[in-house]
Amino acid sequence: MLVDHTIEPVYDRRSKILLLGSFPSPLSRRNGFYYGNPQNRFWQVLCAVLNVDVPGTNAEKRALLLRRGIALWDVLARCDIDGAGDASIRAPVPNDMAAVFNTADIRAVFTTGSTAFRLYQKHIFPSTGMRAVGLPSTSPANRGRWPLEKLVEAYRVILAYLD
Repeated sequence: MLVDHTIEPVYDRRSKILLLGSFPSPLSRRNGFYYGNPQNRFWQVLCAVLNVDVPGTNAEKRALLLRRGIALWDVLARCDIDGAGDASIRAPVPNDMAAVFNTADIRAVFTTGSTAFRLYQKHIFPSTGMRAVGLPSTSPANRGRWPLEKLVEAYRVILAYLD
């Protein structure tokens, strides 16, 4: 099914890093914000790295990201996708990252999962010239290979770019 990305990117002029997923899940689109599936460990991991409590509302999540200098978006603006499975993505159309890079002082780009990394390298890197660092997926499907403690350790790399 052809699906459009409906969640606005989170960034402002103070954003120092850009975290990119591939495309929001149906639950995230329904909830109106990134990583809206409670089984996804993104917010748990990020907040453990930042040593803060997990925000409860979308507005609180957005405020946390902006306060800490973190931009958050997805590589794709539109794609054919079955459910939430990155492996089913076809006909990808990338987001135009120009507004983020022209507004914010992005020092580093990180992708959350191998599909986001691959899509970034193919569709975004040629226009930005900024290399991405691939981080492991926080998806519930990745629990066996990446327990929470390992995810938190892997994501600590972002701290070097934040004030």
